[in-house]
Amino acid sequence: MSSLGPLRPSPLVEQATHHLREQITEGHWPVGTKIPGETTLAKTLGVGRSTVREAVRTLATLGLLQSRQGAGVFVIADHATEDWPARLRRASVTDVYEVRMLIEVQAARLAARRRTDEDLAALDGALTARRAAGAGGDAGFVDADIALHRAVVVAAHNPVLTDLFGEFAPVLRQGLIDLVELFGLRRDDPDHGDAAHDALVRAVVAGDADSAGRAAQAELESTLARLRAV
Repeated sequence: MSSLGPLRPSPLVEQATHHLREQITEGHWPVGTKIPGETTLAKTLGVGRSTVREAVRTLATLGLLQSRQGAGVFVIADHATEDWPARLRRASVTDVYEVRMLIEVQAARLAARRRTDEDLAALDGALTARRAAGAGGDAGFVDADIALHRAVVVAAHNPVLTDLFGEFAPVLRQGLIDLVELFGLRRDDPDHGDAAHDALVRAVVAGDADSAGRAAQAELESTLARLRAV
C-alpha cells in the first residue's frame, strides 16, 4: 500500500475520497480486495468515521467500491464509471453536435406529426424571439436559437428526447457562441440562419414530417461543418 497519512483540514471528504481512490486506481487495492474498516481508515487519515463513510459512499457511486452485508467493503473496479453529464463535458463539441443532430432530425419529424395548438404557439413565439435577439449580443442570440430548437423537440412529445436535448444544450452553448464570434456569422447578417429556421418551423406547422426532417438536418449540418473547420 502506498503511504497514507493525516490529511489537511477541509474539504476533508474530497481529500479522503481522493486518497482512497488513489489506492484503487494505482493498484494498491486490486479488484476483489477488501479495504480496511472505517475505524482503521479514519485513524490513518486523521479524520472522523463519518468522513470516511462519505468518501466510501462516493466511490461506491462511481462504481469502484461495493459494500457487502456482514463482509465489508470491496473493490469492484479500478476505473470509475463516468456519468452521462461528465461524459458530455469531456467530449468534443463536434462529437456532441453529431449526436444532437441525429436526435433533432428525428424530433423534428415527430414534432410535425404530433404538434398541438400549444406547440404551434410556442414555436411561433420562439421564432419571433430569435428574430428579436438579432438586435442583441451573440450570447443572447445563441440562447434564443437553442430555445427555438428546444421548442421543436418538446413538440415531439417524447420526454426522453426532451431530456437528452436538455443535457446537450448547456454543453454546446459556449461552443456555439465561440463559433458565431470566430466566423463573424452575424456581422453582416444579425439574424443568421433565419430562413433555415423559418423553413423548419413552417414544416412542423404544416405537419410535413419529411420536410421538417430535411430542414433540421440541413440547418444543423451547416453548423456542424463550421464546427469541424475550427
